[in-house]
Amino acid sequence: MRTTSPLTDTPAPHRWTVAVLGPGGVGGLLAGLLSRAGHRVICVAGEDTARTLRQDGIRVRSGQFGDFTAPVEADTALREPVGLCLVTVKHTALTAALERVPPQVLGDGLVLPLLNGVEHPAALRERYGARRVVAGTIRVESTRIAPGAIEHGSPFTEIDLTGTAERLGPLTAMFEDAGVRTRPVADETAALWAKLIFLAPFALLTTRYGLTIGEVRTGRRAELAALVAEAAAVSGACGVPADAARTLARYDTFPAGAKSSMQRDEEAGRPLELDAIGGALLRAAERHGVPTPVASRLMSELMAG
Repeated sequence: MRTTSPLTDTPAPHRWTVAVLGPGGVGGLLAGLLSRAGHRVICVAGEDTARTLRQDGIRVRSGQFGDFTAPVEADTALREPVGLCLVTVKHTALTAALERVPPQVLGDGLVLPLLNGVEHPAALRERYGARRVVAGTIRVESTRIAPGAIEHGSPFTEIDLTGTAERLGPLTAMFEDAGVRTRPVADETAALWAKLIFLAPFALLTTRYGLTIGEVRTGRRAELAALVAEAAAVSGACGVPADAARTLARYDTFPAGAKSSMQRDEEAGRPLELDAIGGALLRAAERHGVPTPVASRLMSELMAG
Protein backbone atom coordinates (compact mmCIF):
# COMPACT_ATOMS: atom_id res chain seq x y z
CA MET A 1 0.00 0.00 0.00
CA ARG A 2 1.32 3.45 -0.88
CA THR A 3 2.32 5.52 2.14
CA THR A 4 1.87 9.26 2.35
CA SER A 5 2.88 12.07 4.66
CA PRO A 6 0.52 12.68 7.58
CA LEU A 7 0.84 16.39 6.78
CA THR A 8 -1.27 15.92 3.65
CA ASP A 9 -4.97 15.23 3.38
CA THR A 10 -4.43 11.90 1.64
CA PRO A 11 -5.31 8.58 3.29
CA ALA A 12 -3.17 7.35 6.15
CA PRO A 13 -0.66 4.57 5.56
CA HIS A 14 -1.67 1.15 6.74
CA ARG A 15 1.25 1.01 9.16
CA TRP A 16 2.59 4.12 10.86
CA THR A 17 6.03 4.60 12.32
CA VAL A 18 5.56 6.37 15.64
CA ALA A 19 8.21 7.72 18.00
CA VAL A 20 7.23 8.04 21.67
CA LEU A 21 9.37 10.53 23.56
CA GLY A 22 8.84 9.58 27.19
CA PRO A 23 7.30 6.09 27.48
CA GLY A 24 5.91 6.67 30.98
CA GLY A 25 2.32 6.31 32.14
CA VAL A 26 0.72 8.00 29.13
CA GLY A 27 3.41 7.39 26.53
CA GLY A 28 3.92 3.78 27.54
CA LEU A 29 0.20 3.04 27.35
CA LEU A 30 -0.10 4.58 23.88
CA ALA A 31 3.10 2.86 22.73
CA GLY A 32 1.71 -0.50 23.81
CA LEU A 33 -1.69 0.09 22.20
CA LEU A 34 -0.22 1.29 18.90
CA SER A 35 2.24 -1.61 18.76
CA ARG A 36 -0.54 -4.07 19.48
CA ALA A 37 -2.54 -2.51 16.63
CA GLY A 38 0.29 -3.30 14.21
CA HIS A 39 2.22 -0.04 14.03
CA ARG A 40 5.98 0.32 14.34
CA VAL A 41 6.78 2.06 17.62
CA ILE A 42 10.15 3.54 18.57
CA CYS A 43 10.40 4.60 22.22
CA VAL A 44 12.95 7.32 22.93
CA ALA A 45 14.23 7.31 26.50
CA GLY A 46 17.30 7.03 28.71
CA GLU A 47 19.68 4.13 28.21
CA ASP A 48 18.42 1.96 31.07
CA THR A 49 14.78 2.33 30.06
CA ALA A 50 15.58 1.82 26.39
CA ARG A 51 17.46 -1.39 27.18
CA THR A 52 14.55 -2.74 29.21
CA LEU A 53 12.03 -1.89 26.51
CA ARG A 54 14.12 -3.59 23.81
CA GLN A 55 14.31 -6.73 25.91
CA ASP A 56 10.85 -6.91 27.48
CA GLY A 57 8.58 -4.64 25.45
CA ILE A 58 5.72 -2.67 27.00
CA ARG A 59 3.71 -4.51 29.63
CA VAL A 60 0.24 -3.09 30.24
CA ARG A 61 -2.29 -3.88 32.95
CA SER A 62 -5.64 -2.30 32.11
CA GLY A 63 -9.27 -2.85 32.93
CA GLN A 64 -10.24 -1.13 29.69
CA PHE A 65 -7.80 -2.83 27.33
CA GLY A 66 -6.89 -6.00 29.21
CA ASP A 67 -3.42 -7.16 30.21
CA PHE A 68 -0.93 -7.52 27.38
CA THR A 69 2.71 -7.19 26.33
CA ALA A 70 3.66 -5.46 23.09
CA PRO A 71 7.09 -5.34 21.44
CA VAL A 72 8.66 -1.95 20.73
CA GLU A 73 11.95 -0.62 19.44
CA ALA A 74 13.84 1.71 21.75
CA ASP A 75 16.76 4.11 21.53
CA THR A 76 18.25 7.05 23.39
CA ALA A 77 17.60 9.40 20.46
CA LEU A 78 15.51 9.50 17.30
CA ARG A 79 17.75 8.52 14.39
CA GLU A 80 15.31 8.40 11.44
CA PRO A 81 12.21 10.19 10.19
CA VAL A 82 8.83 9.09 11.56
CA GLY A 83 5.24 9.82 10.71
CA LEU A 84 4.40 10.91 14.23
CA CYS A 85 6.32 11.83 17.37
CA LEU A 86 4.32 11.69 20.58
CA VAL A 87 5.78 13.96 23.27
CA THR A 88 4.68 12.51 26.60
CA VAL A 89 7.41 13.49 29.04
CA LYS A 90 6.81 15.53 32.16
CA HIS A 91 7.16 19.29 31.78
CA THR A 92 9.99 19.19 34.30
CA ALA A 93 12.02 17.10 31.85
CA LEU A 94 10.78 18.58 28.57
CA THR A 95 13.71 20.82 27.61
CA ALA A 96 16.32 18.11 28.09
CA ALA A 97 14.15 15.41 26.50
CA LEU A 98 13.64 17.39 23.30
CA GLU A 99 17.38 17.12 22.62
CA ARG A 100 16.70 13.44 21.88
CA VAL A 101 14.52 14.41 18.88
CA PRO A 102 16.53 16.70 16.58
CA PRO A 103 14.32 18.69 14.16
CA GLN A 104 16.50 17.75 11.20
CA VAL A 105 16.01 14.03 11.92
CA LEU A 106 12.25 14.18 12.38
CA GLY A 107 11.55 14.81 8.71
CA ASP A 108 7.97 15.78 7.80
CA GLY A 109 6.42 13.92 10.74
CA LEU A 110 3.84 15.41 13.05
CA VAL A 111 4.68 16.32 16.64
CA LEU A 112 1.82 15.65 19.05
CA PRO A 113 2.41 16.82 22.63
CA LEU A 114 0.09 15.26 25.19
CA LEU A 115 1.29 17.37 28.09
CA ASN A 116 -0.26 19.17 31.00
CA GLY A 117 -0.68 22.93 30.83
CA VAL A 118 -1.37 25.47 28.10
CA GLU A 119 2.00 27.07 27.34
CA HIS A 120 4.02 24.27 25.69
CA PRO A 121 2.74 24.37 22.06
CA ALA A 122 4.49 27.67 21.41
CA ALA A 123 7.87 26.30 22.51
CA LEU A 124 7.45 23.15 20.40
CA ARG A 125 6.48 25.17 17.33
CA GLU A 126 9.54 27.33 17.74
CA ARG A 127 11.71 24.19 17.72
CA TYR A 128 9.93 22.05 15.11
CA GLY A 129 7.93 24.51 13.01
CA ALA A 130 4.31 25.56 13.26
CA ARG A 131 2.95 23.14 10.68
CA ARG A 132 4.45 20.05 12.30
CA VAL A 133 2.95 20.57 15.76
CA VAL A 134 -0.60 19.42 16.50
CA ALA A 135 -1.72 20.41 19.98
CA GLY A 136 -3.68 17.76 21.81
CA THR A 137 -4.95 16.68 25.19
CA ILE A 138 -5.52 13.27 26.73
CA ARG A 139 -7.86 12.20 29.52
CA VAL A 140 -6.55 9.11 31.25
CA GLU A 141 -5.13 7.84 34.53
CA SER A 142 -2.09 5.75 33.72
CA THR A 143 1.09 5.17 35.71
CA ARG A 144 4.50 3.73 34.99
CA ILE A 145 5.25 1.46 37.94
CA ALA A 146 8.61 0.34 36.51
CA PRO A 147 10.40 0.81 33.16
CA GLY A 148 8.06 -0.65 30.55
CA ALA A 149 5.40 -1.60 33.12
CA ILE A 150 2.20 0.44 32.80
CA GLU A 151 -0.82 0.34 35.09
CA HIS A 152 -3.87 1.93 33.46
CA GLY A 153 -6.50 2.77 36.06
CA SER A 154 -9.20 4.85 34.39
CA PRO A 155 -12.12 3.25 32.51
CA PHE A 156 -11.51 5.65 29.62
CA THR A 157 -8.71 6.88 27.36
CA GLU A 158 -9.70 9.90 25.27
CA ILE A 159 -7.67 12.21 23.04
CA ASP A 160 -8.67 15.57 21.58
CA LEU A 161 -6.65 16.73 18.57
CA THR A 162 -6.81 20.38 17.52
CA GLY A 163 -7.30 21.16 13.86
CA THR A 164 -9.63 20.29 11.04
CA ALA A 165 -11.28 16.89 10.82
CA GLU A 166 -10.10 16.60 7.23
CA ARG A 167 -6.44 17.15 8.06
CA LEU A 168 -6.48 15.03 11.19
CA GLY A 169 -8.50 12.16 9.74
CA PRO A 170 -5.61 9.70 9.32
CA LEU A 171 -4.24 10.41 12.81
CA THR A 172 -7.68 10.12 14.36
CA ALA A 173 -8.26 6.81 12.59
CA MET A 174 -4.92 5.43 13.80
CA PHE A 175 -5.75 6.09 17.46
CA GLU A 176 -9.35 4.92 17.09
CA ASP A 177 -8.20 1.65 15.51
CA ALA A 178 -5.92 1.15 18.52
CA GLY A 179 -8.89 1.56 20.87
CA VAL A 180 -8.38 5.18 21.93
CA ARG A 181 -11.43 7.39 21.58
CA THR A 182 -10.20 10.35 19.53
CA ARG A 183 -11.86 13.43 18.13
CA PRO A 184 -10.66 16.53 16.28
CA VAL A 185 -11.64 19.88 17.79
CA ALA A 186 -11.30 23.21 16.04
CA ASP A 187 -10.21 25.53 18.86
CA GLU A 188 -6.78 24.82 20.34
CA THR A 189 -7.08 27.36 23.14
CA ALA A 190 -10.44 25.94 24.17
CA ALA A 191 -9.15 22.37 24.19
CA LEU A 192 -6.12 23.20 26.33
CA TRP A 193 -8.09 25.27 28.83
CA ALA A 194 -10.87 22.68 29.04
CA LYS A 195 -8.29 20.25 30.39
CA LEU A 196 -6.51 22.73 32.64
CA ILE A 197 -9.61 23.89 34.47
CA PHE A 198 -10.27 20.25 35.38
CA LEU A 199 -6.68 19.21 35.99
CA ALA A 200 -5.48 22.13 38.11
CA PRO A 201 -7.99 21.64 40.97
CA PHE A 202 -7.52 17.86 40.80
CA ALA A 203 -3.72 18.06 40.90
CA LEU A 204 -3.34 20.85 43.43
CA LEU A 205 -5.83 19.52 45.97
CA THR A 206 -4.90 15.83 45.84
CA THR A 207 -1.21 16.69 46.09
CA ARG A 208 -1.53 19.32 48.80
CA TYR A 209 -3.59 17.11 51.11
CA GLY A 210 -2.46 13.63 50.05
CA LEU A 211 -6.03 12.58 49.28
CA THR A 212 -7.69 10.64 46.48
CA ILE A 213 -10.24 12.40 44.32
CA GLY A 214 -13.01 10.60 46.19
CA GLU A 215 -11.78 12.00 49.49
CA VAL A 216 -11.39 15.48 48.01
CA ARG A 217 -14.86 15.61 46.48
CA THR A 218 -16.47 14.65 49.78
CA GLY A 219 -14.26 15.97 52.56
CA ARG A 220 -13.05 19.12 50.77
CA ARG A 221 -15.84 19.78 48.30
CA ALA A 222 -16.24 23.47 49.17
CA GLU A 223 -12.56 24.08 48.49
CA LEU A 224 -12.79 22.05 45.28
CA ALA A 225 -15.79 24.10 44.14
CA ALA A 226 -14.01 27.37 44.91
CA LEU A 227 -10.92 26.32 43.00
CA VAL A 228 -12.96 25.19 40.00
CA ALA A 229 -14.75 28.55 40.01
CA GLU A 230 -11.41 30.37 39.98
CA ALA A 231 -10.07 28.25 37.12
CA ALA A 232 -13.28 28.76 35.15
CA ALA A 233 -13.05 32.52 35.66
CA VAL A 234 -9.48 32.57 34.36
CA SER A 235 -10.47 30.43 31.39
CA GLY A 236 -13.30 32.83 30.58
CA ALA A 237 -10.91 35.79 30.76
CA CYS A 238 -8.70 33.97 28.24
CA GLY A 239 -11.63 33.78 25.83
CA VAL A 240 -12.81 30.27 26.71
CA PRO A 241 -16.10 30.35 28.64
CA ALA A 242 -16.33 27.46 31.11
CA ASP A 243 -19.22 25.93 33.04
CA ALA A 244 -17.92 25.56 36.60
CA ALA A 245 -20.86 23.41 37.71
CA ARG A 246 -20.37 21.01 34.82
CA THR A 247 -16.65 20.77 35.52
CA LEU A 248 -17.31 20.11 39.19
CA ALA A 249 -19.76 17.34 38.30
CA ARG A 250 -17.09 15.58 36.23
CA TYR A 251 -15.13 14.75 39.36
CA ASP A 252 -18.03 12.63 40.55
CA THR A 253 -17.55 10.32 37.54
CA PHE A 254 -13.95 9.50 38.46
CA PRO A 255 -13.14 6.32 40.40
CA ALA A 256 -13.01 7.32 44.07
CA GLY A 257 -9.47 5.98 44.46
CA ALA A 258 -8.03 7.98 41.55
CA LYS A 259 -4.91 10.03 42.22
CA SER A 260 -3.50 12.82 40.10
CA SER A 261 -0.17 12.29 38.35
CA MET A 262 1.23 15.18 40.39
CA GLN A 263 0.22 13.40 43.59
CA ARG A 264 1.92 10.23 42.41
CA ASP A 265 5.05 12.22 41.63
CA GLU A 266 4.97 13.71 45.12
CA GLU A 267 4.62 10.26 46.68
CA ALA A 268 7.57 8.99 44.63
CA GLY A 269 9.77 11.99 45.40
CA ARG A 270 9.84 13.14 41.77
CA PRO A 271 9.80 16.79 40.62
CA LEU A 272 6.30 18.26 40.42
CA GLU A 273 4.70 19.97 37.42
CA LEU A 274 3.61 22.87 39.60
CA ASP A 275 4.77 25.51 37.15
CA ALA A 276 3.10 23.97 34.11
CA ILE A 277 -0.24 23.50 35.90
CA GLY A 278 -0.68 25.91 38.78
CA GLY A 279 1.91 28.36 37.52
CA ALA A 280 0.25 28.65 34.12
CA LEU A 281 -3.11 29.25 35.80
CA LEU A 282 -1.72 32.01 38.04
CA ARG A 283 0.16 33.72 35.19
CA ALA A 284 -3.00 33.86 33.10
CA ALA A 285 -4.95 35.14 36.10
CA GLU A 286 -2.42 37.91 36.66
CA ARG A 287 -2.49 38.94 32.99
CA HIS A 288 -6.26 39.34 33.09
CA GLY A 289 -6.67 40.63 36.63
CA VAL A 290 -8.65 37.64 37.88
CA PRO A 291 -8.44 37.00 41.66
CA THR A 292 -7.40 33.45 42.56
CA PRO A 293 -7.01 33.31 46.35
CA VAL A 294 -7.46 29.55 46.71
CA ALA A 295 -5.12 28.65 43.85
CA SER A 296 -2.52 31.15 45.07
CA ARG A 297 -2.61 29.75 48.60
CA LEU A 298 -2.32 26.14 47.45
CA MET A 299 0.57 26.96 45.15
CA SER A 300 2.39 28.80 47.95
CA GLU A 301 1.91 25.89 50.32
CA LEU A 302 3.03 23.31 47.74
CA MET A 303 6.08 25.33 46.76
CA ALA A 304 7.03 25.72 50.41
CA GLY A 305 7.24 21.95 50.58
